[in-house]
Amino acid sequence: MTITKRVTFIAKEGCEDKMKELLTAMVEPSKAEPGVIFYDIFQCTENRRKFYAVESWEEEALANHAKTEHYAIYKSSYEPFCEKKYTEHLEILG
Repeated sequence: MTITKRVTFIAKEGCEDKMKELLTAMVEPSKAEPGVIFYDIFQCTENRRKFYAVESWEEEALANHAKTEHYAIYKSSYEPFCEKKYTEHLEILG
């Protein structure tokens, strides 16, 4: 089974650069993980405080992703810079 999701992050005012740094640091090591299908970070051009992680994983790989060192660093670091975070699970239609 494939799991695809979009995680939205709203950076606190003035924390856009730090949020960008933390999120982009996840891209390269996440893309190197076995079972990743797609993983990229986007910053909204109309609202520079808004970021999206769009990711698609084989189900078991997503569980393993949460156990990686780079995920632990992100998880322990992002909250002081993030005003709001939410996840939406997506269904691939084509």
